[in-house]
Amino acid sequence: MEAFDTYQTPLSSRYASKEMAHLFSPSNRFFTWRKLWLNLAIAEKELGLRISDEAISQMKDNLHLTPEQFDVAAAEEKKRRHDVMAHVYTFGTVAPAAAGIIHLGATSCYVTDNADLIFLRDGLDYLIRSLYVLISRLSAFASKYRDLPTLGFTHFQPAQLTTVGKRATLWIQELLWDLRNIKRAREDLGFRGVKDKRVTQLSGFDYAYPVTSQTYSRKIDIDVLAPLASLGATAHKIATDIRLLANLKEIEEPFESTQIGSSAMAYKRNPMRSERVCSLSRHLMVLHQNALMTASVQWFERTLDDSANRRITLPEAFLTADIVLSTLQNISEGLVVYPRVIARRISQELPFMATENIIMALVKAGGDRQEAHENIRVLSHEAAHQVKQLGLENDLIERVKRDPYFDPIKAQLDSLLDPKSFVGRAPEQVERFLREWVDPVLGDEIGREVIKGAGKVELSV
Repeated sequence: MEAFDTYQTPLSSRYASKEMAHLFSPSNRFFTWRKLWLNLAIAEKELGLRISDEAISQMKDNLHLTPEQFDVAAAEEKKRRHDVMAHVYTFGTVAPAAAGIIHLGATSCYVTDNADLIFLRDGLDYLIRSLYVLISRLSAFASKYRDLPTLGFTHFQPAQLTTVGKRATLWIQELLWDLRNIKRAREDLGFRGVKDKRVTQLSGFDYAYPVTSQTYSRKIDIDVLAPLASLGATAHKIATDIRLLANLKEIEEPFESTQIGSSAMAYKRNPMRSERVCSLSRHLMVLHQNALMTASVQWFERTLDDSANRRITLPEAFLTADIVLSTLQNISEGLVVYPRVIARRISQELPFMATENIIMALVKAGGDRQEAHENIRVLSHEAAHQVKQLGLENDLIERVKRDPYFDPIKAQLDSLLDPKSFVGRAPEQVERFLREWVDPVLGDEIGREVIKGAGKVELSV
């Protein structure tokens, strides 16, 4: 059975979770078709059609396909060139009492489209659960480092200080929006259905779309893949930040003791997990375009040029999103922070940032603001010359300490240069954000259940 239990692509077979890979596997697809045929027969029997109890019983007992039944279906499809009719025939061979009523009153899209909607529904449920866990992991990281000062960057140029935890809340906030958007798509999802509402109920949906053609509208695929593409953008941003921080040697993703970063340069510690997230996230964002284009070219009631595209696009979107989330969880569970490296980088930039504080302290001590500004300006340019032209360390504070003009405030320099005085309310913002926005989400019924049972993600490669 193993050969029929995974969606056979290099992507999924190596990286996807067993649950998501199974969801889009041939064995689950055709199991779902048989379940839909069973639900249809049950509803038709309840309406009074002459369907025997034996027929229903045989269908129930043979929902799962064996490898031998896959062979029968493949041979029949080769002969008939029709996958649905091949599986109608194959189901009838193991449920002979039902052979004459399988697919009664249905079109091919009854099983193909309704099965796809079931896969979309269950796939969204898997992604929602994964998002809860990832958010919880990053929230623990943000809380731990809520007050650790770090140099902020705008345009990837040194800016004002923030904290490591505050930066992580920016990632978490976008993931919360992704969770919201995916939940909305899940809640909006309906069933293509048939005329009888009973089939919709038996299949686990609250409602069926009020009007459909032969297929459900391919605009539904757009609505489902849009939040997945948006998740891809979030994941790419997070992984890119981590890659840049790894280059700065401030934060690194997990790196095993026996892991090799380069076949040539033995010292390298490449952020390969984050690079994988970026690579797959781009793929995830692009897949949404397939759904847009496919929906736009459906002629009248339907055309078949959607089929081959959707058979690739829908599984790949969910498998990719699943891998992106599991890889991000693995990264978040093993992030390594180097406070001393962070402090050293702050020390290189903080003297310039502290000039305004020095000016204000001099004025409070009775000095002239303009005179103070000119003195600190001159010393700042001298220190900048040391850094940019000579490649030396920033020695602005040493210059201030040697200049008699600054004697009135030299005793205050340590406090004026304390990095924690430059982060503003960042630590309090982290605490408030986690308390007011994250905890209520993680504390709902799904969050409590998922997080309680979630283990760590181990990547095979």
